[in-house]
Amino acid sequence: MGAKTPISVDTMAKEKENGDGQVQVTVDLDAGALFVLKSRGSWWHCGYHLTTSIVAPSLLSLPFAFKMLGWVGGSVGLAFCGLVTFYAYHLLSLVLEHHAMNGSRLLRFRDMATNILGPKWGTFYVGPIQFGVCYGSVVAGILIGGQNMKYIYVLSNPEGTMKLYQFIIIFGSLILILAQIPSFHSLRHINLLSLTLSLAYSACVTVASLILGYSKNAPPKDYSVQGSAVGQLFNAFNGISVIATSYACGMVPEIQATLVAPVKGKMFKGLCLCYAVIAATFLSVGISGYWAFGNEAKGTVLTNFMGQNQLPSWLLIMTNAFCLLQVSAVTGVYLQPTNELFEKKLADPTKKQFSTRNIVPRLISRSLTVIIATIFSSMLPFFGDLMGLIGALGFIPLDFIMPMVFYNATFKPSKRTFIFWINSVIVAISSVLAAIGGVAAIRQIILDAKEYRLFANV
Repeated sequence: MGAKTPISVDTMAKEKENGDGQVQVTVDLDAGALFVLKSRGSWWHCGYHLTTSIVAPSLLSLPFAFKMLGWVGGSVGLAFCGLVTFYAYHLLSLVLEHHAMNGSRLLRFRDMATNILGPKWGTFYVGPIQFGVCYGSVVAGILIGGQNMKYIYVLSNPEGTMKLYQFIIIFGSLILILAQIPSFHSLRHINLLSLTLSLAYSACVTVASLILGYSKNAPPKDYSVQGSAVGQLFNAFNGISVIATSYACGMVPEIQATLVAPVKGKMFKGLCLCYAVIAATFLSVGISGYWAFGNEAKGTVLTNFMGQNQLPSWLLIMTNAFCLLQVSAVTGVYLQPTNELFEKKLADPTKKQFSTRNIVPRLISRSLTVIIATIFSSMLPFFGDLMGLIGALGFIPLDFIMPMVFYNATFKPSKRTFIFWINSVIVAISSVLAAIGGVAAIRQIILDAKEYRLFANV
């Protein structure tokens, strides 16, 4: 009996692009791409995935970013980051479409770096950064979910004695179940619900801010940027990092990989759907929250709402419940690059996806991934400060720098063209923002270090 000729990953990608859904499975194929990044979705599904990865409870920190930047700086930063990320994600999709049309469909961020810039870029730079920001987002998501559960508990039972780490463990158990969903495409209905929930809690936050802002006992409104000149400078860069992290995705190639071939034009439609939701949510929450609280805006606007007698408890409970449900979907999405990585290492592509050989390592690896993230969330409830550092040194390079580098390296536009120079300018500005934002985030961590305590009940 003769051995079958192996099919390369490039050949598989080409067959996918030509619309052939049946691809022969051989030892040369990648289990992570085959099992986790199934190319079966429409542009609608792509839009749901994009929206869930970007429109997350981190947007509730936008009033805090305005506090550090002021009305003008906050508004300009919000608009600038929105335009740049939309442009960057579109450039990424064009590069991916170009390779797909040439018979080499790239399914992962590290594949793009390896194919376009060389193997070391994928192995030692893009791959580790993407893993760090995505897994960091999982840790942050479990922490936020635990905080939402605690808020609901305190509102319902003010004399309760349960601690934050207990709620984090409960929420981590929910994510442990959600992590077993087999593929990115399988999340499409959950992510549609997530899109709806993000609109719902953004509307609740806006209404709550307006109620407080117009109440007789409204909090004092001071919109001046406070601190020394050096402090204002560092705070400004920290605020930009917060906004940049709110727009961050970190997995655009993996999301585009879920599209059924041909992929041309589909990602742009998905981006338009996503940014329509972004416009509705980011603007309403950022502006209304800063208008209501000014310089009193906390790290998340939900913290400002706690203890406000002017707000009905049912509104606060509903807002936190919507956030709780949506952050579970966000955490599930950011688990996908980690799931894909372990699936590639541990699964056997020559066996069926749900064979015992593949189910056992999948169950163990995904469970350990969530358990470790839950432990970190319980130990480090101040992880928000660390996310500022992750955003500056992780999300900004992935979402503000690499798309332009990939585009210029792939299409090689003339140095006389506008697109070459606009890409180069964005790379230069983003590099400076990443460097200074990283320093500002480290400075903030040092300033807050005296308040840090493992398993703190914050």
